[in-house]
Amino acid sequence: METMASPNRQTRPALNVGFILANRFTLSAFASFIDMLRLSADEGDNSRPILCSWSVISLDMKPISASCGVRIHPDTNLIDPASFDYLVVVGGLIDHIESLDRHYVDYLQTAVAKNVPLIGLCTGSFILHRAGLMNGYKCCVSWFHRTDFLEQFDGLEPVSDRIFVVDRDRISCSGGTSAVHVAAHLVKRHVGLRQARKSLHILMVDEALDDSKAQPFLPTSLKAKDNLVQRAVLMMQQETENLRSIEQLCKMLGVGRRSLEMRFKTNLNKSPAEALSHIRVEEAQRLLGETSATITEVAHRAGFFDASHFNKVFRRHTGQTASAYRQSLSG
Repeated sequence: METMASPNRQTRPALNVGFILANRFTLSAFASFIDMLRLSADEGDNSRPILCSWSVISLDMKPISASCGVRIHPDTNLIDPASFDYLVVVGGLIDHIESLDRHYVDYLQTAVAKNVPLIGLCTGSFILHRAGLMNGYKCCVSWFHRTDFLEQFDGLEPVSDRIFVVDRDRISCSGGTSAVHVAAHLVKRHVGLRQARKSLHILMVDEALDDSKAQPFLPTSLKAKDNLVQRAVLMMQQETENLRSIEQLCKMLGVGRRSLEMRFKTNLNKSPAEALSHIRVEEAQRLLGETSATITEVAHRAGFFDASHFNKVFRRHTGQTASAYRQSLSG
């Protein structure tokens, strides 16, 4: 697989994007982004880089392996970063994330000095943080990699309830199909709404989602259509052990308690506190079924103050004690 590029066209395209691919990068996020640009660049499905162009940038021009084994051949070396409207760092497997080569860090710092915005795609935000290029910026991380981020960057709080985040001249994206929506955001801004819609329709995506859209839910029986409620439920799932009050949740969401309670009641027919209790019991059920943790450990990990309180809530929700529930799973 090779990408098409034309950074030195006589007529500069409306949108020109350069990609730096990490070792074992995520092909799906990269390909989704590229396809959005490709389909927006020309009429129909002709794929000529007219309105948009794209290049894979490399220090040594050697093929770069994706996590699935597919190799991408770079298009250009480290040309003037001002040739591009955006530079995108595409991350990949957590265990294979390495600090960027110093030449790439210098290149990206030069891009910043020349006012070229940076985008961290998938775990590319990890790479940008390690390079010191996300200091003072909000950073979007997939809920799946939230714990990894907290472990690697002590004291930094990622945004894990939205599909992507735009913070001035930095964009960070949770990965996967969210890459389509980041690319659509750029196409709408630089090329036009018509081209963005055409590309989304060809990709069979209903509509472009903005940076307020919640990330897809972790498995839960609570289903809400309201985007704010979706984000709140996702935060409850991510912070099950640490969330101590609804006021804390409201502060994280930037919304008043009364407003949040009304929207929960409308969407889930529950108060936020009732929903949190429901989610904690679901997490406890998962832990009882999938781990050998003691009842006290399960209570703590699910966010309950003590085993006694946990058993009362668990029994109220399920009709049986935690011990009886675990025994029923093995029977």
